[in-house]
Amino acid sequence: MTTETLKTDDGQLTIWFDGPAWENHEQVATVGRCRFTSAEGGARLLAEAAAKAKSKGASALIGPMEGDTWHAYRLISERGAQAPFLMEPNSADHDEAAFKAAGFTVISSYFSALAPLSDLPGAAPKDTDVFTIAPWDGTDPDALFTQVHELSCAAFAGNPFYKHISLDEFLAMYRPVVPLLKPSLILFARDQAGALVGFLFGIPNYAAGPTPSAVILKTYASSQKGAGHWLSHQFYINAKAMGFETVIHALMHDDNLSAVRSGLNGADVFRRYALMGRTL
Repeated sequence: MTTETLKTDDGQLTIWFDGPAWENHEQVATVGRCRFTSAEGGARLLAEAAAKAKSKGASALIGPMEGDTWHAYRLISERGAQAPFLMEPNSADHDEAAFKAAGFTVISSYFSALAPLSDLPGAAPKDTDVFTIAPWDGTDPDALFTQVHELSCAAFAGNPFYKHISLDEFLAMYRPVVPLLKPSLILFARDQAGALVGFLFGIPNYAAGPTPSAVILKTYASSQKGAGHWLSHQFYINAKAMGFETVIHALMHDDNLSAVRSGLNGADVFRRYALMGRTL
C-alpha cells in the first residue's frame, strides 16, 4: 500500500492512497491512525490530508480506515459505559467532531451489543443434511486461516468498501492472535463433499483480563443459506458450556442480517460507530 504520514502540532494521521471502492469514485483514499489534539486541530489536519489525497488523484476520502476494512476502521460515535473489548476500534471523543468540521459525513453506521448467554441459544434451527457444523481441531492455524481467507473474500466481495487482501497479508494479521484462540469458539460448516460453506470466529474478551466472563462473536460468513444460523446456535451452546456468561455481538452493520439476529436474541446495544467520508 502507498501511504504517507502527516505530523503537525495538531496531531498525526496516515493516508492510504489506494483505498476501497466507494460509490462512483475512481480513486478513493483513506485516512487512519488518527491522533488529534482537539476537534479543531483534527479538522485542520484532515483538511491537509484531503488536499494531499486530491493532489494524488483521489476524488474521495474516507476514514478512519487503515487502508481497507480488513484492518482497523470506524470511530466511536456513541461511547456508552461499557469497557472496551478485545479487537475493538477506538477513537477520542473529539474525533467525530473533527471529521465533521473537515467536511465529512457519516457514510456507514455500526453497533456492538451485549446479550446474556442464559437466554441463548433459543430454539434450534431446522434440521438439515445440507451441511454439518464442527469446531476447529486446534491444529495447523495457517491452514485454518487459509480456509477462512478464501471464504471471507468470496462472502464479503459484494459488501460496501470491499477490497481484496492477499493471503500473506491476511495471515500476518491473524497469526498474532493464535495463542488466544479457543477451538470450541471457531466453527466450520461443511457440505456433504467436505467443502467449507461457512465459518464463525469467536474469542474470549481478554481485554477484561485472563478469565473473562464475556465471549466475542467477532465474525461469521457463509455461502450456504442457513449455515450462519446453525453456526451461531452451536457457538452459544459451546460458549455456555465453557462458563461464559455474556456474548458481545461485535461491530455489526446497522442494516445486515446479523444485526437483526442480535435484536432477536435480546442483545442490548452498548456502543455505536461511524465511518466518515467526503468528496474532494
